[in-house]
Amino acid sequence: MLTKNSSFLFDKPAHLLPLPEIPFLPMQLLIKKATVIHPYSAFDGEQVDIFIDNGTIKSIGKRVSGFDNDRVQVIDYEGLCISSGWLDIGAQVGDPGFEYREDLESAATAGMTGGYTGLAIQPNSNPTVHSKSEVLYLKKTTQELLVDFYPIGAVSENCEGKEITEMYDMNAFGTVAFSDGKKSIQDDGFMMRSLQYVKVFDGLIINHPHKKEVAFGGQMHEGMTSTSMGLKGIPNIAEELMLQRDLYLAEYTNSRLLASNISTAGAVDMIRNAKRRGIKVTASVPAMNLIFEDTDLINFDTNLKVWPPLREELDIRALKKGLAEGIIDFISSNHNPFNKEEKELEFLYAKFGAIGLETAYSAANTALMDELKLNELVEKFAIRPREILKLDVPKIEKGAKANLTLFHPKEEWVFSESDIKSKSRNSPFIGKKMVGKVIGVINNNQFWSNSSE
Repeated sequence: MLTKNSSFLFDKPAHLLPLPEIPFLPMQLLIKKATVIHPYSAFDGEQVDIFIDNGTIKSIGKRVSGFDNDRVQVIDYEGLCISSGWLDIGAQVGDPGFEYREDLESAATAGMTGGYTGLAIQPNSNPTVHSKSEVLYLKKTTQELLVDFYPIGAVSENCEGKEITEMYDMNAFGTVAFSDGKKSIQDDGFMMRSLQYVKVFDGLIINHPHKKEVAFGGQMHEGMTSTSMGLKGIPNIAEELMLQRDLYLAEYTNSRLLASNISTAGAVDMIRNAKRRGIKVTASVPAMNLIFEDTDLINFDTNLKVWPPLREELDIRALKKGLAEGIIDFISSNHNPFNKEEKELEFLYAKFGAIGLETAYSAANTALMDELKLNELVEKFAIRPREILKLDVPKIEKGAKANLTLFHPKEEWVFSESDIKSKSRNSPFIGKKMVGKVIGVINNNQFWSNSSE
């Protein structure tokens, strides 16, 4: 086991050795024969060595120097690729108030297991992140972690959709966007005022489009499968009605909107048309909605009871095409942890949601191998989420801070319960074979690598 102060020198390919399971601070780190995947890097597509010292890229190229053989730690993993550190937008974390589901440290561990060096987290905690106090708590609590945390502030107090929060104040203290998280903003006038409010500082409103009245009591996607299972359905129009409203209001206010976690073919068409008209809209899709469909629920697996619901094959094809065309900007983990008492129930009573940080990349890579090139997929994880939040995209060049994700896009593996680092276990991927595995992450002068044992 490697420790923070270990000076162990790898002298064999890393995939033949046990890799560290906890963050540590390497004195020096040498990554050998890694293919750079970064559209803004001069080394994009090239296989290079990268020498990192004290959290900074000191040398990069075919041959690097400057390291001490007695101190350097070497990663030599056949087929290794490297990109800017990945960022997820919209993960749910239970801290404060619901730490039994997920706390900040467990979320960070789950995140880096999935290749993320940054998490923009939803405000649905207790208390809700609806003032600068909660923002400062999150920033202070996470400042020593490998994973950077970016608070998303609530649009309304307690995410109840009634009283608008002091978004200007929260923005000044470090929020990156505003949303009521898993509670879609239902009131039209409130949504319009929110978009007008953030326009003053060019802020971003995130809303998952869902009209509650249209799908009241729905348990899964409305279609032949829901009918055969005897479950009340959630029709596509519940998403599309609200999305149309949000697009009209974004156009009217000329403000920025992120349509979070869209799931229907109709929604993809609406986003496409809105972008053509110059509306300031971006969109995301959950990784799980690219690989599972409503027919997979036939056995009433509550871990597949997620939000948005799993749709039909037609919708999945449209989502994949939307990603390939750049209509959908990025892929989210849609990480929503619940403990077993909230999920191991009769289907009607189980909560909506599944964990996703550990599996989002592998699921997306498996689902999109025929639709997206490798650099296009990496853009959906590393580049576009940061651009949307107006965060600097980490560089891969000499002198840059090392904020990197190491991964193997062709490695096949089976996800097991031991791979879960979240406090909650509600994953439908246990026992599933996927293609594409995260090898490690580097950020904040810390390195973490998945164990290959």
